[in-house]
Amino acid sequence: MTVSIPPAPPRLRRFACMMYEGVLLFGVVFLAGYLFDTLTQSRSGLMLRHGRQAFLFLAIGIYFLACWRRGGQTLPMKTWSIRLTDRGGVPLRGPRMLLRYLLLWPLPLITALVIAGLSRATGWASFDLLIVCAPFSIFLWTWIDPQGQFLHDRLLGTALHDLRAAPAP
Repeated sequence: MTVSIPPAPPRLRRFACMMYEGVLLFGVVFLAGYLFDTLTQSRSGLMLRHGRQAFLFLAIGIYFLACWRRGGQTLPMKTWSIRLTDRGGVPLRGPRMLLRYLLLWPLPLITALVIAGLSRATGWASFDLLIVCAPFSIFLWTWIDPQGQFLHDRLLGTALHDLRAAPAP
């Protein structure tokens, strides 16, 4: 008997999930920033800037790893019926979850650098507004990938699954 593995969720549902995730991350970043400012007694966002960025990176990572560890879903992923597993449908554990979190970052950061470079090269400061598009650069690979997965999922052997498409047992 073979186990049927659900396909990748449609891009529009992943996009909606990402928007919802952004709303929740606003709260995570706000609380982590408040905690950082309280502990360090900083009075400006520019004080201890690199320490703040590292602290927020850790706080966001803890949020994702804690959620993925409990069933492979964050609240938005539950809402949109999306689950993170390995390609065989087995829940992720430990190092692969951490590596997935780390591999989420390079493509959006490179896109942000390209946008900043275009802004400087052309002298048009309005190009800086495109920075809001940088996180969505992860979707570019989904048009190339045969299963429509993200690049970081392809590299790690992980996958997002559409639970609505799952067949009844």
